[in-house]
This record gives sequence, C-alpha cells and structure tokens, in this order.
Amino acid sequence: MIKENRAPETRGPAQKTATPNRGTSSVTGTTDTDPVALWASSAVTQLLDGQDDPPKYGSTAWRQLPSTDPRRDAAIITAAEAWRKFGDEEELMTWFRDATRNREPLASRRTLAELDAGARQPARPVQAAAGWPAVAIPGRPGWRRHLVDGQQVDLPDKAQENCA
Repeated sequence: MIKENRAPETRGPAQKTATPNRGTSSVTGTTDTDPVALWASSAVTQLLDGQDDPPKYGSTAWRQLPSTDPRRDAAIITAAEAWRKFGDEEELMTWFRDATRNREPLASRRTLAELDAGARQPARPVQAAAGWPAVAIPGRPGWRRHLVDGQQVDLPDKAQENCA
C-alpha cells in the first residue's frame, strides 16, 4: 500500500470564518471542492432568486407549477444532484430500513458449543448399492465394500475382478 506524504492540515484564524461563496452550499449540501455541485448550487440559486425552496421533483406540487416556473428547473437540478451523490432514493431508503431493522439479540442465538454439538452426528456406515461401483472403506486402504447377492461384502481391490 502506497502512502502519500502530506503535511498535516492546520486551521488558522483565517480559515475558521466562512467567506462568501465558499464553504457548504445550502441548496445542494456540498462543499466547494466539487465543481459539479458548485455548478448545480449556482444554477439553483440563480433560478430561485430569493424564492422558497422548490417542491420535490415529480411531486403533485411540482406537477402543478407552470412550465415556465424556474422552480421546476431548480427541482430537476436538485433531484439530479441528489441522484448523482446518493443514487436511487428508494434503494437508499431500503438500505436504511434494512440497516436499522430490529435483529435477533446476540444473547438469544445459539452458542458455538451448541452449534458444534448439533453438527456432530453419528457416522453412517458405508453401504454399497445395487447398480453402483464398490465403495472405498474408510480406515481400510485397498478395501472396497461390494453388494454381492444382496449382502455387503468387503473385498480387497484386486478381488473385485472375481466378483464381476
């Protein structure tokens, strides 16, 4: 990982006071380091020219505005800027709902010991089946379990030629 050597940020008295046209935009909520947000903020400010905030894009109030009303365009720019920054509003709200939903308390969940105990099941015996090849027997290398005349028979690997 490459680290950049940067001088630590210092804030002097001149940097603490906000100057006009700098800092955070009240319309789009972005700082002066994002040129697209600056343009959007400037365009919305010019369109509104002292009027109230525009209605939400696509709302009933927005649809009732005359097509020449600058608040329509300001709402479109504000919505586009919100989309650019945050994505789909419904998707964002779904994420928030999922992130803040009530979850099962950790204390009510099963412990690791309980999960381990539940995973331990008795071993099933190896059984050969009709129409299937012989099964290797665990712990007995070179031996296979065959089904011969309905009986489970353990034979060494070389003896299977005689069974067939």
